Amino acid sequence: MRMLDLIEKKRDGGVLTPEEINFIIRRYVSGAIPDYQMSAMLMAIFFQGMLASETAALTQAMAQSGDQVDLSPIQGIKVDKHSTGGVGDKTTLIIAPMVAAAGGKIAKMSGRGLGHTGGTIDKLESIPGFQTSMTREQFFRIVNENGAAIIGQSGSIAPADKKLYALRDVTGTINSIPLIASSIMSKKLASGSDRILLDVKTGNGAFMKTLPDAVALARTMVAIGRHSGRKTIALVTNMDVPLGNCIGNALEVKEAISVLQGHGPRDLRGICILLASYLLYLSEKGSMDDCRRMAEQVLSDGSAFSSFQNMVAAQGGDVSVLDDLDTFHPSAYQTPVCAPTDGYLTEMDTQGCGVASSLLGAGRETKESRLDYSAGIFLKKKTGDFVHRGDVIAVLHTSREETLKPARDRFLQALTFGASAPLQKPLVLAQISDESEDCL
Repeated sequence: MRMLDLIEKKRDGGVLTPEEINFIIRRYVSGAIPDYQMSAMLMAIFFQGMLASETAALTQAMAQSGDQVDLSPIQGIKVDKHSTGGVGDKTTLIIAPMVAAAGGKIAKMSGRGLGHTGGTIDKLESIPGFQTSMTREQFFRIVNENGAAIIGQSGSIAPADKKLYALRDVTGTINSIPLIASSIMSKKLASGSDRILLDVKTGNGAFMKTLPDAVALARTMVAIGRHSGRKTIALVTNMDVPLGNCIGNALEVKEAISVLQGHGPRDLRGICILLASYLLYLSEKGSMDDCRRMAEQVLSDGSAFSSFQNMVAAQGGDVSVLDDLDTFHPSAYQTPVCAPTDGYLTEMDTQGCGVASSLLGAGRETKESRLDYSAGIFLKKKTGDFVHRGDVIAVLHTSREETLKPARDRFLQALTFGASAPLQKPLVLAQISDESEDCL
């Protein structure tokens, strides 16, 4: 078997067999296939696409390229949730303790911020002492005892994906649905959970900008789950507007705590109840109606917040800071952003809002950059709100005064005003599973 022959086969529209795909991934990870040949294969896939069977085989080969976590020491059905990345998306911080409080088990491996999107691990590490790295035995014990734990992704999970993603990033092959789907699902399969819920974001703040592309990606990932024997459900959700009112690490932790205490913005609370309901349904805790009632109950009775406190304590975090959020990473500098005109806020470039937050210090410019946990944006107005000139739209937070002007300018560039109220999109645009597909 020669890589040249396989490149030509895929270039000409041929279908790669599982044996050929395993050969490619195994030899590339070992260094036997050079980057220039793998680049040619990626470009052939980019233009020719892959059948569902090919994509499933590629995902399995990537998952098997490194460690595969055996979660069998954890009792019960293990569920996992993955988001494709958004601005203000702190749902994992909320739904993991919600699921645990309702009797589910969620053993979650999460990532750091990428580009304009925030990362769950960065947010959790803003809590003093919180450990996102531990032995598997410690991880299993915490999930068994408390129902939930969230740790960072191991570098030994799906190393083929790490190599391929770096190559795709510099060869113009990022936006290929088979390659995106196999990248996401290889890590999910290797992480070992029994059931998977996918939150596929779409809109101007998401990596999938259009609804058809997001639905196609969701279908592909659900099909991979089916081929791999993992029950998988995907929701396609709106990322044309930041989720919640806060963007930035410590600010988002505070907002997550507000939701866990039964408060918080309506959009964030609503999507968390829905996601937690699906995870409980996948955990076989009852019908969807039963699971929704459970999700609402654990927020209203305080048990979800108690579960979050237990998780923080079990992972070495300082629980006392959760009781006095005024002392939790207060920002040295705060400045309001005021409306430049009267009118409706008709559109927010959500990616631009994420970039503005990063400029304040909430994101990384390089891998070595140090995060400013206090940095971010508190939104007082969002798409659909009417404002008068001079009304405060948002408040910028940072510990570095020099970041305020460029961040303010970038944030204002992300806003569009008009005389008429915009049409409001639903938060959930589609639901896709093996049993059904519902596009709203």
